[in-house]
Amino acid sequence: MKKFWALMLVAVMVFSLSACGGSKGTSGKGSSLNVGVFYYTYSDTYISSVRTALDKSLTDAGIKYQNYDGNSNQTTQNEQIDTAISQGTNLLIVNIVTSGSMDASNSIVEKAKAAKIPVIFFNRAVESDEDEGKVLGSYDKCAFVGTDAPEAGHMQGQMVGDYVVKNFDAIDLNGDGKISYAMFMGQLGNVEAIYRTQFGVEDADKVITAAGKPALQYFDSSNSDKYQVDKDGTWSASAANDYMTTNLAQYSEATNNMIELIICNNDGMAEGVISALNDKGYNLGTADCKTIPVFGVDATDAAKQLIADGKMTGTIKQDAVGMADGIAYLAKNIQNGKDLMADTSNFNISPKVSNKIYIPYAAYIGE
Repeated sequence: MKKFWALMLVAVMVFSLSACGGSKGTSGKGSSLNVGVFYYTYSDTYISSVRTALDKSLTDAGIKYQNYDGNSNQTTQNEQIDTAISQGTNLLIVNIVTSGSMDASNSIVEKAKAAKIPVIFFNRAVESDEDEGKVLGSYDKCAFVGTDAPEAGHMQGQMVGDYVVKNFDAIDLNGDGKISYAMFMGQLGNVEAIYRTQFGVEDADKVITAAGKPALQYFDSSNSDKYQVDKDGTWSASAANDYMTTNLAQYSEATNNMIELIICNNDGMAEGVISALNDKGYNLGTADCKTIPVFGVDATDAAKQLIADGKMTGTIKQDAVGMADGIAYLAKNIQNGKDLMADTSNFNISPKVSNKIYIPYAAYIGE
């Protein structure tokens, strides 16, 4: 009998050690998934939409999660990830602060590797085009869910070009045969911002010049960059509002040099621009009020309402729910003991990087 109980004790000890040894690694089917979701900032309107949708998707899947606000500080986000891992987080979902930085993304991948847990990056690029696949290809438990960065710029440029061709004379307030435009950039060095700034104008010009009209003309000839950027890198309405308020003090119909068209990297900046225009009596959505065409990206609820009210012209939809669902799909793969990228053939996968999922954009001019 003593020998029986001794053997039973050994068996219990072996089982206990085995369970403890597997607790830090990737969860298998039926085991507990504890997710840390790290946002670059809560203040970004589009990211807030993703957060709301992802909260619902993870909750509906019965997945335990904790959200973290990086507050636009990479050091803060790194520290949050360290803390989360030490507290038993076994899946990282990361909206990286320093977009496009291999140093920042590699550091997070190394943290995940050391803990033997998967990491899903989303929305903000983890590497430049020149280094595409180097970070995502360095770890087999790593994936990215986001957008094809140039696509939004191309679609916005097409939208702007089509609108200008159809409404050229109405847009040309001073009758000089040219359209004077302003461009508001969300962040220096950000891949999405770079492409939106570039193609939002280049592609518009292709459409406009093909129709026999002159290319867009930047309103301030002294600005060789041909954009005004949010210096804090937060794509904010307040930055765009400050710029546009200053612009309108010098450029107006009274001085015959009014800004006639405005392109913004996101809808938040478009909101700020429209607020400044409202203060000068433009874009009020009434029949007796002149409207300066304003274009954005994201199709936030606020932007949709501005378009419905006749205060904003159009935007490019960045599907927050689609992005959240894509992220949650990968999380559920881990929850069910599958490979991170299992059964993803129905998604739009990058032709260059097999663990990179693209959520498509769509033009939006109202419903």
